[in-house]
Parts: sequence; structure tokens; C-alpha cells
Amino acid sequence: MLERVQRSVVAATLVVAVVLLGNWVGVALGADKAPAGEATSKQGPRAIIKTKLGEMEIKFFPDVAPKHVENFIKLAKDGFYNGTIFHRVIPGFMIQGGDPNTKDPAKKDMYGSGGPGHNVKAEFNETPHKRGIVSMARAQDPDSAGSQFFIVVEDSRFLDRKYTAFGEVVKGIGVADKIVNLPRDARDNPTERVEMTVTIVE
Repeated sequence: MLERVQRSVVAATLVVAVVLLGNWVGVALGADKAPAGEATSKQGPRAIIKTKLGEMEIKFFPDVAPKHVENFIKLAKDGFYNGTIFHRVIPGFMIQGGDPNTKDPAKKDMYGSGGPGHNVKAEFNETPHKRGIVSMARAQDPDSAGSQFFIVVEDSRFLDRKYTAFGEVVKGIGVADKIVNLPRDARDNPTERVEMTVTIVE
């Protein structure tokens, strides 16, 4: 009789252990799962830069450069960047684009001097200018950023806290590698036009 009771207790204990283990596994497997749509909303808007050489996806840093992010998104939604090119490419460094003058091949002498007609006050931050970082180009005045931006293809920490980093390429950095290695002239203008279309994905 005693032996039978002991066997029953052992069996019950095993059942409880299996149930608890199942619950633990279920919690562990579902720990990283967010309700449908929640993950997308948390990551915020992204920019998709489409070129004939491929696409790049950019995530933004609104926590450290809110005005620059706001400016870029507005310009993109207005179609400002569509038809512009990456007009400056320097292997081992970066590719630069966003100048409205580059929409016109006849204005090549003016490439690098155009903008949206307004400036954005500098938001220098602690983001390191590592490969893939998207930052704003500017003139000597720290507050002269407008629409031109660059994508770092090799770590360039000498730019830290001197230019406003406001995003990062999270997909398609290989496209930037293709662009930066295009043949170029003495002014670092690529001899082949690589036009872009920028779309904001909410």
C-alpha cells in the first residue's frame, strides 16, 4: 500500500514538473514577441533610397538629432530628393548627395552648392561616424546644413561632434560601396549618374 502511494506521489510530481516546464518554455519562446504592429511602430519611420545599383534602408536618430530627422523626412515626402544624384564619391570615406542642382546635368559646375532654401541648426552629438552612418553635409558655418547628406563607407571618427549624424544604413550598405567605387573626375564627381528616389516608410 505504501509503495502504491509513493508511486502516485512520484507520478503527480512528474506531471506538475512537466506542466511547469511547458509554461516556462512557452514564456521563454514568446518573450520577444510583440503584438502585431507594435514592433513596426516602435522602430519609427525609415527612409528607402532607391538607385539603379540597389536600395538602402535608413533608420533615424530622432533622440539626438530631431530637427535634422524632421527636415530630411519632410524633404523626402515633398519629393525634393527624387532625381538628385550622389555627386561626390571618395573611396575609403563617403558618398554625398542631396543637392537639387544635380537634377540638371548641365549644372555640373554647381554641384555641391545647392540646398532647400533654409538651414538647420547644428545638432552635433556623440554618435560615432562609423561605417553606415548618415550625416549632414555643411559649409564652414556649423548651422549651414540644408539638404545635402553623406553616407560613411569607412569609419571616419575625425568627423565626430563636427557634423550632425542623424541616421544609419541598416540594409544595403553594399550599394554605397558600389557607388563610392564608380569612376570619378578631379572634383570627385562620379562620371556615371546614379539618381536616387527617397521614400519614407512609416
